[in-house]
Amino acid sequence: MQKSTSGQFHAGTSIRELLECYQKGSQLVNHFRQSWKVETKRLVREHTSNASERWDPEPRWPALIAILAVGGLYLALPSNLTVGPRWLFPGCIITLLIPTVISHRTGKHNLNKLFGFTVSGLVTAAMIASVALLIRALPSHRESPTELLISAASLWFTNILVFALWYWRLDAGGPHRRDSRAGHPDGAFLFPQMTMSPNTKAAGRQELWTPNFVDYLFLAFNTSTAFSPTDVPVLARWAKVLMVLQALISLTVLAVLAARAVNIL
Repeated sequence: MQKSTSGQFHAGTSIRELLECYQKGSQLVNHFRQSWKVETKRLVREHTSNASERWDPEPRWPALIAILAVGGLYLALPSNLTVGPRWLFPGCIITLLIPTVISHRTGKHNLNKLFGFTVSGLVTAAMIASVALLIRALPSHRESPTELLISAASLWFTNILVFALWYWRLDAGGPHRRDSRAGHPDGAFLFPQMTMSPNTKAAGRQELWTPNFVDYLFLAFNTSTAFSPTDVPVLARWAKVLMVLQALISLTVLAVLAARAVNIL
C-alpha cells in the first residue's frame, strides 16, 4: 500500500509539474505575443509617420494652367473656326474656374468634381467643334497657308491638353481620391513606377509615388505623336476608348494639314 501510495504520489507530482510547465510556457508565449504586437504597432506607427512626412498632396496648379492654355489657344484660331463671339469660350472657362478653385480650397470635393467635369466637357466640345469647322472649311480654301498652320497647331496642342485633363480627372477616381491614399497601387494606366520592386522603391524613396498632371500630360503627348502610350500600358477600357479618340483627332488634324499642303504644292 505504501508503495502504491508512493507511486500515486509520484504520479500526482509529475502531473502537477507538467501543469506548471504548461502554464509557464503559456505565459511565456503570451508575453512574446504581446511584445510582438507592441513592437509591430510601433514599427507601423514609425513607418506611417515617416511616410506621412514624405507624402505630398498632388498640386492642382498644372491642370489650372493647362485649362487657361486651352483658352489661349482658342483665341489663336481664326473666327471661322470658333463658335459665337471670340470672348465667349474663354469667359465661360474663367467663370467656371472660379467656383472650381473655391470648392477645392473649402474642401467641397463633390462640388469641385462637378465643376471639374463641366470644365473638361466644355473644352472638349469646343475642340471637337473647331476640328469639325476646320474639316468643313478645307474644300473652300478660305484660310491662307499661315492661318491653316496656326489653326492646325493650336488644335493639335489643344487635343493634348484636353485629353491630359481627362486622364488626370478620371484615373484612380481623380486627384482627390488619389490624395486620400498612400502611393498608387492601381489605376487605369500601368506607370513604370508601379512595376518596381519594393526594394527598388525603397532605395529610390518611391514608396509613396503617385502620378500628377505632368505624367498624364506626357501620356497624352505620346498618344498624339506616336499614336500609342509608349511606356505606359493601358488597363481600363474607358482609357482605351479615350486614347482612340485622341489619336483619331490628332490624325485628323495632321491629315487635313497634309491634304491642304499637297493642294498648295
